[in-house]
Amino acid sequence: MTTTDIPAVDGAVDGAVDGAKLEAFVGQAVVDMGAAISGLLLHLGDRLGLYKAMAGAGPITSSMLAQRTGTTERYVREWLGNQTAGGYVVYHPADGTYELPAEQAMVLANEDSPVFLGGAFEAIASCYADHDVFVDAFRTGAGVGWHEHDERLFSGVVRLFRPGYAAHLVGEWLPALDGVAEKLRSGASVADVGCGLGASTIIMARAFERSTFVGFDSHRPSIEGARKAAAQAGVTQRARFDVAAAKDLPGEGYDLVCLFDALHDMGDPVGAARRIRKALASDGTLLLVEPHAGDALEQNVNPVGRTFYGLSTVICTPGSLAQEVGLGLGAQAGERRLTSVLHEAGFTHVRRATETPFNIILEARP
Repeated sequence: MTTTDIPAVDGAVDGAVDGAKLEAFVGQAVVDMGAAISGLLLHLGDRLGLYKAMAGAGPITSSMLAQRTGTTERYVREWLGNQTAGGYVVYHPADGTYELPAEQAMVLANEDSPVFLGGAFEAIASCYADHDVFVDAFRTGAGVGWHEHDERLFSGVVRLFRPGYAAHLVGEWLPALDGVAEKLRSGASVADVGCGLGASTIIMARAFERSTFVGFDSHRPSIEGARKAAAQAGVTQRARFDVAAAKDLPGEGYDLVCLFDALHDMGDPVGAARRIRKALASDGTLLLVEPHAGDALEQNVNPVGRTFYGLSTVICTPGSLAQEVGLGLGAQAGERRLTSVLHEAGFTHVRRATETPFNIILEARP
Protein backbone atom coordinates (compact mmCIF):
# COMPACT_ATOMS: atom_id res chain seq x y z
CA MET A 1 0.00 0.00 0.00
CA THR A 2 1.27 3.49 -0.80
CA THR A 3 0.09 6.91 0.30
CA THR A 4 -1.74 7.27 -3.03
CA ASP A 5 -3.85 4.22 -2.07
CA ILE A 6 -5.16 5.95 1.07
CA PRO A 7 -8.56 7.49 0.30
CA ALA A 8 -9.36 11.04 1.32
CA VAL A 9 -10.93 11.34 4.76
CA ASP A 10 -14.16 13.31 4.87
CA GLY A 11 -13.90 16.26 7.20
CA ALA A 12 -10.11 16.10 7.55
CA VAL A 13 -8.42 19.48 7.75
CA ASP A 14 -6.05 20.10 4.85
CA GLY A 15 -2.53 19.28 5.96
CA ALA A 16 -3.68 17.77 9.27
CA VAL A 17 -3.13 14.16 8.18
CA ASP A 18 0.37 13.01 7.29
CA GLY A 19 -0.08 10.42 4.55
CA ALA A 20 3.08 8.51 5.43
CA LYS A 21 2.14 8.33 9.11
CA LEU A 22 -1.38 7.24 8.21
CA GLU A 23 -0.05 4.51 5.96
CA ALA A 24 2.32 3.31 8.66
CA PHE A 25 -0.45 3.18 11.25
CA VAL A 26 -2.82 1.35 8.90
CA GLY A 27 -0.04 -1.20 8.45
CA GLN A 28 0.34 -1.52 12.21
CA ALA A 29 -3.40 -1.99 12.65
CA VAL A 30 -3.47 -4.66 9.94
CA VAL A 31 -0.68 -6.52 11.74
CA ASP A 32 -2.69 -6.33 14.96
CA MET A 33 -5.79 -7.51 13.09
CA GLY A 34 -3.90 -10.60 11.97
CA ALA A 35 -2.57 -11.10 15.49
CA ALA A 36 -6.06 -10.82 16.99
CA ILE A 37 -7.60 -13.54 14.86
CA SER A 38 -4.43 -15.63 15.06
CA GLY A 39 -4.64 -15.50 18.85
CA LEU A 40 -7.96 -17.31 18.57
CA LEU A 41 -6.42 -19.89 16.27
CA LEU A 42 -3.50 -20.33 18.65
CA HIS A 43 -6.00 -21.04 21.42
CA LEU A 44 -7.74 -23.57 19.18
CA GLY A 45 -4.43 -25.24 18.38
CA ASP A 46 -3.64 -25.43 22.08
CA ARG A 47 -7.06 -26.75 23.03
CA LEU A 48 -7.19 -29.35 20.25
CA GLY A 49 -3.65 -30.58 20.87
CA LEU A 50 -2.46 -29.62 17.38
CA TYR A 51 0.82 -28.11 18.55
CA LYS A 52 1.61 -31.03 20.83
CA ALA A 53 0.93 -33.45 18.00
CA MET A 54 3.35 -31.55 15.75
CA ALA A 55 6.09 -31.14 18.35
CA GLY A 56 9.02 -33.34 17.46
CA ALA A 57 7.09 -35.02 14.64
CA GLY A 58 9.03 -33.48 11.78
CA PRO A 59 7.27 -32.66 8.50
CA ILE A 60 3.68 -33.96 8.39
CA THR A 61 0.67 -33.42 6.16
CA SER A 62 -2.61 -31.85 7.19
CA SER A 63 -4.24 -35.30 6.88
CA MET A 64 -1.70 -36.84 9.23
CA LEU A 65 -2.19 -34.07 11.78
CA ALA A 66 -5.98 -34.39 11.60
CA GLN A 67 -5.75 -38.15 12.10
CA ARG A 68 -3.43 -37.79 15.10
CA THR A 69 -5.71 -35.26 16.83
CA GLY A 70 -9.14 -36.60 15.93
CA THR A 71 -10.00 -33.48 13.95
CA THR A 72 -11.21 -32.78 10.41
CA GLU A 73 -8.58 -32.31 7.69
CA ARG A 74 -10.28 -29.38 5.96
CA TYR A 75 -10.30 -27.32 9.14
CA VAL A 76 -6.76 -28.35 9.99
CA ARG A 77 -5.51 -27.38 6.53
CA GLU A 78 -6.94 -23.87 6.85
CA TRP A 79 -5.54 -23.55 10.36
CA LEU A 80 -2.11 -24.56 9.06
CA GLY A 81 -2.36 -21.86 6.40
CA ASN A 82 -2.79 -19.25 9.13
CA GLN A 83 0.04 -20.74 11.16
CA THR A 84 2.34 -20.71 8.14
CA ALA A 85 1.49 -17.10 7.27
CA GLY A 86 2.28 -16.07 10.84
CA GLY A 87 5.63 -17.86 10.98
CA TYR A 88 4.50 -20.31 13.63
CA VAL A 89 4.72 -23.30 11.29
CA VAL A 90 7.12 -23.95 8.41
CA TYR A 91 5.55 -25.13 5.13
CA HIS A 92 7.47 -27.36 2.71
CA PRO A 93 5.80 -26.84 -0.71
CA ALA A 94 7.76 -29.60 -2.42
CA ASP A 95 5.86 -32.32 -0.59
CA GLY A 96 3.01 -30.30 0.97
CA THR A 97 4.09 -30.89 4.56
CA TYR A 98 4.16 -28.68 7.63
CA GLU A 99 6.65 -28.60 10.49
CA LEU A 100 6.67 -27.05 13.96
CA PRO A 101 10.24 -25.90 14.72
CA ALA A 102 11.71 -26.79 18.10
CA GLU A 103 11.79 -23.13 19.15
CA GLN A 104 8.09 -22.65 18.44
CA ALA A 105 7.33 -25.91 20.23
CA MET A 106 8.87 -24.52 23.42
CA VAL A 107 6.39 -21.63 23.32
CA LEU A 108 3.33 -23.48 22.02
CA ALA A 109 3.54 -27.16 22.98
CA ASN A 110 5.80 -27.72 26.00
CA GLU A 111 3.93 -26.76 29.18
CA ASP A 112 7.09 -27.29 31.23
CA SER A 113 9.01 -24.73 29.17
CA PRO A 114 9.68 -21.40 30.93
CA VAL A 115 8.50 -19.60 27.77
CA PHE A 116 5.25 -21.55 27.27
CA LEU A 117 2.46 -19.10 26.37
CA GLY A 118 -0.54 -21.31 25.67
CA GLY A 119 -2.07 -20.28 28.97
CA ALA A 120 -1.84 -16.60 28.07
CA PHE A 121 -3.96 -17.09 24.99
CA GLU A 122 -6.45 -19.19 26.94
CA ALA A 123 -6.83 -16.34 29.43
CA ILE A 124 -7.20 -13.80 26.62
CA ALA A 125 -9.85 -15.97 24.96
CA SER A 126 -11.83 -15.85 28.20
CA CYS A 127 -11.73 -12.06 28.06
CA TYR A 128 -13.24 -12.00 24.58
CA ALA A 129 -16.05 -14.19 25.89
CA ASP A 130 -16.71 -11.61 28.63
CA HIS A 131 -16.89 -8.71 26.15
CA ASP A 132 -20.44 -7.62 27.08
CA VAL A 133 -19.56 -7.59 30.77
CA PHE A 134 -16.68 -5.19 30.12
CA VAL A 135 -18.82 -2.89 27.98
CA ASP A 136 -21.25 -2.58 30.86
CA ALA A 137 -18.42 -2.03 33.37
CA PHE A 138 -16.95 0.80 31.29
CA ARG A 139 -20.34 2.53 31.17
CA THR A 140 -21.35 2.04 34.79
CA GLY A 141 -18.01 1.98 36.60
CA ALA A 142 -18.97 -1.30 38.24
CA GLY A 143 -16.31 -3.83 39.10
CA VAL A 144 -16.09 -7.37 37.74
CA GLY A 145 -15.34 -9.99 40.36
CA TRP A 146 -12.91 -12.83 39.69
CA HIS A 147 -15.78 -15.31 39.99
CA GLU A 148 -17.74 -13.51 37.26
CA HIS A 149 -15.28 -14.31 34.47
CA ASP A 150 -15.41 -17.06 31.88
CA GLU A 151 -13.92 -20.13 33.57
CA ARG A 152 -11.05 -20.35 31.06
CA LEU A 153 -9.51 -17.38 32.85
CA PHE A 154 -8.72 -19.53 35.89
CA SER A 155 -7.06 -22.39 34.00
CA GLY A 156 -5.38 -19.96 31.60
CA VAL A 157 -3.83 -17.88 34.37
CA VAL A 158 -2.33 -20.88 36.18
CA ARG A 159 -0.93 -22.22 32.88
CA LEU A 160 0.48 -18.76 32.15
CA PHE A 161 2.21 -18.25 35.49
CA ARG A 162 3.25 -21.81 36.43
CA PRO A 163 6.18 -22.05 33.94
CA GLY A 164 7.74 -18.83 35.24
CA TYR A 165 7.30 -19.86 38.85
CA ALA A 166 8.81 -23.28 38.11
CA ALA A 167 11.78 -21.67 36.36
CA HIS A 168 12.57 -18.92 38.87
CA LEU A 169 10.89 -19.30 42.26
CA VAL A 170 13.06 -21.89 44.00
CA GLY A 171 16.31 -21.26 42.14
CA GLU A 172 16.32 -17.46 41.99
CA TRP A 173 13.57 -15.58 43.80
CA LEU A 174 13.69 -17.26 47.21
CA PRO A 175 17.53 -17.27 47.37
CA ALA A 176 17.45 -13.52 46.63
CA LEU A 177 15.69 -12.91 49.96
CA ASP A 178 17.86 -12.46 53.05
CA GLY A 179 18.05 -15.76 54.95
CA VAL A 180 14.75 -17.14 53.64
CA ALA A 181 16.08 -20.13 51.70
CA GLU A 182 17.97 -21.29 54.79
CA LYS A 183 14.81 -21.09 56.90
CA LEU A 184 12.87 -23.08 54.32
CA ARG A 185 15.49 -25.81 54.24
CA SER A 186 15.45 -26.03 58.05
CA GLY A 187 11.68 -25.87 58.39
CA ALA A 188 9.56 -22.74 58.08
CA SER A 189 5.90 -21.76 58.20
CA VAL A 190 4.71 -20.26 54.89
CA ALA A 191 1.46 -18.65 53.75
CA ASP A 192 0.75 -18.16 50.03
CA VAL A 193 -1.94 -15.47 49.80
CA GLY A 194 -4.03 -15.31 46.66
CA CYS A 195 -2.74 -18.73 45.68
CA GLY A 196 -5.35 -19.45 43.01
CA LEU A 197 -5.04 -23.04 41.81
CA GLY A 198 -1.96 -23.53 44.00
CA ALA A 199 0.88 -23.73 41.48
CA SER A 200 3.30 -21.58 43.51
CA THR A 201 2.44 -23.29 46.80
CA ILE A 202 2.99 -26.76 45.35
CA ILE A 203 6.30 -25.77 43.73
CA MET A 204 7.61 -24.61 47.11
CA ALA A 205 6.23 -27.64 48.95
CA ARG A 206 8.01 -29.97 46.55
CA ALA A 207 11.32 -28.17 47.08
CA PHE A 208 11.29 -27.77 50.87
CA GLU A 209 10.16 -30.96 52.60
CA ARG A 210 10.76 -29.68 56.16
CA SER A 211 8.54 -26.63 55.79
CA THR A 212 4.76 -26.32 55.98
CA PHE A 213 2.69 -24.36 53.49
CA VAL A 214 -0.86 -23.09 53.43
CA GLY A 215 -2.45 -21.42 50.40
CA PHE A 216 -5.32 -18.97 50.81
CA ASP A 217 -7.69 -17.60 48.20
CA SER A 218 -11.16 -16.06 48.30
CA HIS A 219 -12.25 -18.06 45.22
CA ARG A 220 -13.57 -21.40 46.50
CA PRO A 221 -13.42 -23.27 43.14
CA SER A 222 -9.73 -22.39 42.89
CA ILE A 223 -9.06 -23.69 46.40
CA GLU A 224 -10.85 -26.93 45.54
CA GLY A 225 -8.70 -27.21 42.41
CA ALA A 226 -5.55 -26.50 44.43
CA ARG A 227 -6.38 -29.31 46.85
CA LYS A 228 -6.72 -31.76 43.96
CA ALA A 229 -3.44 -30.55 42.46
CA ALA A 230 -1.64 -30.97 45.79
CA ALA A 231 -2.93 -34.53 46.08
CA GLN A 232 -1.71 -35.30 42.57
CA ALA A 233 1.70 -33.81 43.43
CA GLY A 234 1.94 -35.84 46.63
CA VAL A 235 2.46 -32.85 48.95
CA THR A 236 -0.72 -32.88 51.04
CA GLN A 237 1.25 -33.69 54.21
CA ARG A 238 2.92 -30.29 54.13
CA ALA A 239 0.63 -28.18 51.91
CA ARG A 240 -3.00 -27.39 52.57
CA PHE A 241 -5.44 -24.87 51.11
CA ASP A 242 -8.23 -22.82 52.69
CA VAL A 243 -10.71 -20.18 51.57
CA ALA A 244 -9.83 -16.78 53.03
CA ALA A 245 -9.43 -13.20 51.89
CA ALA A 246 -6.07 -11.51 52.38
CA LYS A 247 -7.48 -9.08 54.96
CA ASP A 248 -8.73 -12.06 56.96
CA LEU A 249 -5.51 -14.07 56.73
CA PRO A 250 -5.68 -16.72 59.48
CA GLY A 251 -2.72 -17.54 61.67
CA GLU A 252 0.28 -15.75 63.13
CA GLY A 253 4.04 -16.14 63.23
CA TYR A 254 4.64 -16.96 59.56
CA ASP A 255 8.29 -17.01 58.56
CA LEU A 256 7.33 -16.19 54.98
CA VAL A 257 4.20 -14.83 53.33
CA CYS A 258 4.03 -14.80 49.54
CA LEU A 259 1.92 -12.70 47.18
CA PHE A 260 2.33 -13.87 43.60
CA ASP A 261 0.79 -11.49 41.04
CA ALA A 262 -2.04 -10.83 43.48
CA LEU A 263 -1.59 -7.60 45.47
CA HIS A 264 -2.59 -5.30 42.59
CA ASP A 265 -5.83 -7.29 42.14
CA MET A 266 -6.98 -6.55 45.69
CA GLY A 267 -9.55 -3.90 46.48
CA ASP A 268 -7.65 -2.80 49.59
CA PRO A 269 -3.99 -3.69 49.07
CA VAL A 270 -2.93 -1.51 52.00
CA GLY A 271 -5.31 -3.31 54.35
CA ALA A 272 -4.21 -6.69 53.00
CA ALA A 273 -0.53 -5.84 53.44
CA ARG A 274 -1.20 -4.53 56.94
CA ARG A 275 -2.82 -7.84 57.96
CA ILE A 276 0.07 -9.77 56.41
CA ARG A 277 2.58 -7.69 58.37
CA LYS A 278 0.78 -8.53 61.61
CA ALA A 279 0.70 -12.21 60.69
CA LEU A 280 4.47 -12.38 60.12
CA ALA A 281 6.94 -13.43 62.77
CA SER A 282 9.12 -10.59 64.06
CA ASP A 283 11.87 -11.68 61.67
CA GLY A 284 9.49 -12.80 58.93
CA THR A 285 9.53 -11.80 55.27
CA LEU A 286 6.98 -10.84 52.66
CA LEU A 287 7.80 -11.97 49.13
CA LEU A 288 5.91 -9.78 46.66
CA VAL A 289 5.93 -10.75 42.99
CA GLU A 290 4.29 -8.26 40.64
CA PRO A 291 4.22 -7.63 36.88
CA HIS A 292 7.30 -5.82 35.62
CA ALA A 293 6.63 -2.10 35.19
CA GLY A 294 8.29 1.27 35.37
CA ASP A 295 6.86 3.98 37.56
CA ALA A 296 5.50 6.07 34.67
CA LEU A 297 3.44 5.26 31.59
CA GLU A 298 6.21 6.33 29.23
CA GLN A 299 8.48 3.68 30.78
CA ASN A 300 5.99 0.94 29.91
CA VAL A 301 5.47 1.72 26.23
CA ASN A 302 6.69 -1.66 25.00
CA PRO A 303 5.15 -5.05 24.12
CA VAL A 304 5.19 -6.30 27.72
CA GLY A 305 3.62 -3.10 29.01
CA ARG A 306 1.00 -3.20 26.26
CA THR A 307 0.04 -6.73 27.22
CA PHE A 308 -0.11 -6.01 30.95
CA TYR A 309 -2.14 -2.81 30.51
CA GLY A 310 -4.56 -4.80 28.34
CA LEU A 311 -4.97 -7.60 30.88
CA SER A 312 -5.23 -5.05 33.67
CA THR A 313 -8.05 -3.23 31.89
CA VAL A 314 -10.29 -6.29 31.77
CA ILE A 315 -9.09 -8.43 34.70
CA CYS A 316 -7.05 -6.71 37.40
CA THR A 317 -8.63 -3.26 37.64
CA PRO A 318 -12.25 -4.51 37.40
CA GLY A 319 -11.44 -7.15 40.01
CA SER A 320 -10.16 -4.53 42.43
CA LEU A 321 -13.11 -2.21 41.78
CA ALA A 322 -15.49 -5.04 42.66
CA GLN A 323 -14.08 -5.25 46.20
CA GLU A 324 -14.17 -3.15 49.35
CA VAL A 325 -12.23 0.14 48.94
CA GLY A 326 -11.68 -0.57 45.22
CA LEU A 327 -8.31 1.13 44.94
CA GLY A 328 -7.78 -0.12 41.38
CA LEU A 329 -4.01 -0.29 41.66
CA GLY A 330 -3.63 -1.95 38.26
CA ALA A 331 -1.07 -4.42 36.92
CA GLN A 332 1.40 -1.69 35.95
CA ALA A 333 1.60 0.03 39.32
CA GLY A 334 5.41 0.09 39.36
CA GLU A 335 7.91 -0.32 42.17
CA ARG A 336 7.49 3.18 43.65
CA ARG A 337 3.71 2.81 44.07
CA LEU A 338 4.03 -0.74 45.42
CA THR A 339 6.66 0.38 47.91
CA SER A 340 4.37 3.20 49.03
CA VAL A 341 1.56 0.70 49.67
CA LEU A 342 3.87 -1.48 51.76
CA HIS A 343 5.21 1.46 53.77
CA GLU A 344 1.66 2.65 54.44
CA ALA A 345 0.88 -0.85 55.72
CA GLY A 346 3.72 -0.61 58.23
CA PHE A 347 6.61 -2.36 56.52
CA THR A 348 9.85 -0.55 57.29
CA HIS A 349 12.21 -2.35 54.92
CA VAL A 350 11.34 -2.78 51.23
CA ARG A 351 13.80 -3.56 48.44
CA ARG A 352 13.85 -5.02 44.96
CA ALA A 353 15.39 -8.46 45.44
CA THR A 354 15.54 -9.45 41.78
CA GLU A 355 13.58 -9.27 38.53
CA THR A 356 12.76 -11.00 35.25
CA PRO A 357 11.53 -9.46 31.99
CA PHE A 358 7.98 -10.12 33.23
CA ASN A 359 8.18 -9.65 37.01
CA ILE A 360 9.66 -7.51 39.76
CA ILE A 361 10.32 -9.28 43.05
CA LEU A 362 10.21 -7.20 46.22
CA GLU A 363 11.30 -8.19 49.71
CA ALA A 364 9.49 -6.52 52.63
CA ARG A 365 10.09 -6.85 56.35
CA PRO A 366 8.19 -5.46 59.36
